[in-house]
Amino acid sequence: MIKADRAAVAWDPHKKAWRVRIQIGEEVIKRPASGHKVSREAADDMLRGLAVATARDDGYELDPAAVSIAR
Repeated sequence: MIKADRAAVAWDPHKKAWRVRIQIGEEVIKRPASGHKVSREAADDMLRGLAVATARDDGYELDPAAVSIAR
């Protein structure tokens, strides 16, 4: 697996779902988290897990400590 540098999780008010932004070097991948039912009030640990799972689904390894959360 390729190691991702960092990720950010943010709420998308239009789609009413979380969006995960994964950065690998200069490349940025944006994925909706619509396949995972996570509420807007979810705990930070759950959102970090969501980012790690989303990155893994795309073939990337992500350290949960490298995930930022924008509420």
